[in-house]
Amino acid sequence: MRDLLAAEGSYEQRCDALLANGIALWDVLAESVRPGSMDSDIDMDTARPNDFDSLLRKCPRIERVCFNGQKAAQMFAKFVGPQSLADAIALLTLPSTSPAYAAMPYEEKLVHWRVALDVI
Repeated sequence: MRDLLAAEGSYEQRCDALLANGIALWDVLAESVRPGSMDSDIDMDTARPNDFDSLLRKCPRIERVCFNGQKAAQMFAKFVGPQSLADAIALLTLPSTSPAYAAMPYEEKLVHWRVALDVI
């Protein structure tokens, strides 16, 4: 987000920059056991999703949900399901911003995220 919105500073300052641009940041999972740092290390038996129904009731102006990589989209489909979202909400799977996903150059990832978030 630093390169998209000039979100700099402390964690709180970066979150404020996201909110100022109408962007909320929320993980698909509320909790899980992940002994390593890779998505493949997530113990799916311990995975518990965040409550998207409550989020959408509290924030009815949400227009799109962007997933940071395939694994996030897969976990959403498995644990939450697109049927829980209003028809007007777009679901977009974007390339993971993780440096571990090296199949796509950073600059190309940035283009995908810029388009998805309508940041020119």
